[in-house]
Amino acid sequence: MPETVLVTGGSGYIAGWCVVELLRGGYDVRTTVRGRDKEQVVTDAVSTAVDPAGRLSFAVADLTADEGWDAAVKGVDYVLHVASPLGGAHPGDPDVMIAAARDGALRVLRAATAAGVRRVVMTSAANAASPSSYATEGVTDETLWTDPEDPTLSPYRRSKTLAEKAAWDFMAAYAGPTELTTVLPGAVFGPILTTGNIGSVGIVGRMVSGAMRGVPRIGFEIVDVRDLADVHIRAMTSPDAAGQRFLATGEFTWMTEMAAVLRDGLGEDGRRVTTRRIPDFAVRLAARFRDPSLREITPALGRRNRHTTSKAARLLDWRPRPAPETVLACARSLLAHGAL
Repeated sequence: MPETVLVTGGSGYIAGWCVVELLRGGYDVRTTVRGRDKEQVVTDAVSTAVDPAGRLSFAVADLTADEGWDAAVKGVDYVLHVASPLGGAHPGDPDVMIAAARDGALRVLRAATAAGVRRVVMTSAANAASPSSYATEGVTDETLWTDPEDPTLSPYRRSKTLAEKAAWDFMAAYAGPTELTTVLPGAVFGPILTTGNIGSVGIVGRMVSGAMRGVPRIGFEIVDVRDLADVHIRAMTSPDAAGQRFLATGEFTWMTEMAAVLRDGLGEDGRRVTTRRIPDFAVRLAARFRDPSLREITPALGRRNRHTTSKAARLLDWRPRPAPETVLACARSLLAHGAL
């Protein structure tokens, strides 16, 4: 009889690919949605990659509320807690974002431990294991924790760090059989299943469409969404993964290098991609006077902070694919879905 895995937030970009790869691996999958109207949306998205007939089911549960979680985990062998709420009705409020991420993780863990689930794999972020200010360069591993009290942290970084800390604190006080593992991804790109929720992939879309008129001096540790789903499943099943954090970052790539890959690899479809660099001072001026949303990226200008994934390679035999392959797959998928 197939094992059953609960994936939280099945309409999300990463969660959708986790559902796909689990189905391909022979698991039965249950995924949470916030309303019944999302069930067909998720089914349609997953069906573009795999036939979910008879093996995909749904549970209505919201990370910001207690209702539904006991039913969601009933009879489940494993949980992939991938979803993270961004504040619900108050997405611009940092305190609401932090509380939603932390409390959502605890809701999942309380329900999972009460049900005797074997293991919960929770998606955190590489930014929860990074130097707080990005003021120093180097290579860091899972032993480093971002300081959540650093006032320069963005609300997103603080929310991911505090949510993961809360999860580990909860498990430290728990004496039952359920195990916890966390996965800390870098910048997630790759093919999409639907245009409904494309997450960070929108950056590639802006480059290919020509909406990005210049490229800032910023780099990403690019991980393919398919490889990220794979490492979640490896972390779910490996005996060595219990109680561990795993960085799941990829090859460090400057945005100018991404632009060159798109220009060279897409042929006529890459004609609108610019490789023109935007000076750091221009980005800082824009962040100060024109576009406050840029303030979160200004500390990363010119920084080459990197993480090692040697632990995931050693314990899980996991290795991400090359960044250029992921960037091109991402762009081609956006074009194929008419998302540009």
